[in-house]
Amino acid sequence: MSFLTSMQERYTTKAYDPSKKISEAEINQLKEILQLSPSSINSQPWKFTFVSSDEAKAELAKASYFNDVKINKCDTVVVFSAINDVALFEKLIAENLPEGAVAYYNKLIKPLGETEIKAWFGRQVYLALGIFLGACADMKIDATPMEGIEPDKYDALLNDPNYKTLVAVAIGHRAAEDTNQPDRKPKSRKSLNDVVESI
Repeated sequence: MSFLTSMQERYTTKAYDPSKKISEAEINQLKEILQLSPSSINSQPWKFTFVSSDEAKAELAKASYFNDVKINKCDTVVVFSAINDVALFEKLIAENLPEGAVAYYNKLIKPLGETEIKAWFGRQVYLALGIFLGACADMKIDATPMEGIEPDKYDALLNDPNYKTLVAVAIGHRAAEDTNQPDRKPKSRKSLNDVVESI
């Protein structure tokens, strides 16, 4: 099956079947896919936390507004976090990136100030999020990206002060009764001509 078909068939899952599990091999593959995600200057200012235990998911669910049922019933929640310590980031890139990449950061990103630097970190994390959602679709794993969470509470539960939660993704397999499935609720997108221009 083509990647286009995978994207045509993917949707934001609203209800999960907790009896259907993702294999360890598939989880490991998703971890490696995230590790291979692209980022500007190969900066990789991120961390991805896979939460599979029922106890830990239940704690995250309490900090997830209307997404609590999805989190409790899905197989795994993947938390996407951006580095939250600019000095630490600069130390890491000085140790791990080529001189040209560090020079790019120092000349074009660093002068923007901390707020813009952290926004740039966030954009890199969202690149990885896109890769992850595409990979899930290709692997026939259902997914629900969620900004409807309380990041500060997630951070307290994950207990890594160097990183800041941006978004979480519930993954698993859909419940048969999920009414958001494409065969019951057709995918709604703007027309191709409205979003794509050729010059």
